[in-house]
Amino acid sequence: MPLIPEEPQIHESAQGPRPAPASGRTAPTPRPVPGPRPAAPPRPGRPGPLRPTPPAQRTPRDVVAAKPQPSASAAPAAAPAAPQIQLIPASPEGALDAAEEAVDLLLDSGRAPGEVLVITTGEQHPWAAHELSFGETSYWAQHDAKDDVFYADASAAGRAGARQVVVVALNGGSDEVAAATLPLALGRAGALLIVCGDPQRINSVLGAGV
Repeated sequence: MPLIPEEPQIHESAQGPRPAPASGRTAPTPRPVPGPRPAAPPRPGRPGPLRPTPPAQRTPRDVVAAKPQPSASAAPAAAPAAPQIQLIPASPEGALDAAEEAVDLLLDSGRAPGEVLVITTGEQHPWAAHELSFGETSYWAQHDAKDDVFYADASAAGRAGARQVVVVALNGGSDEVAAATLPLALGRAGALLIVCGDPQRINSVLGAGV
């Protein structure tokens, strides 16, 4: 079999120097392609990327605490006004009639009958004497109903409840009875206390004008 002559190989060194680029600069060496960079760590003293924070859960106690509290300097509630006091001069014999006239004026001015209490320091009012003849149960039942003017003497005045207007007739009785009845009547009166009697006697009992 005839031998095929090998083609002569020209080595790189035998090719001679390569011509330089026209610009006179050497060809740049290709740089390696960089891979993915790791995330940069946060700088000292600075937080990393902010993340949305979930809304805070508020407990019922926090809700109560969030309510505005009343100021400590708020003005206190006004105290209830004291009842007005009116004096109608009358003798012991005419005190009951003066009290009746006062009741008529109250009713004519628009007062409801159940808002009026009449107290006598001497003889009982005829209405009270009549109603007590049927027994105390029936008598006090009318007081509790508050449907009409109620009449009581000084001995029963402590059991009577408060009403808007209290009328006191000083139609007798001792100074001790009058001295005990007037403060009691003042405490029962919600808006007005009317005292029918001798002004000098009232002043001597209370030590000052009503």
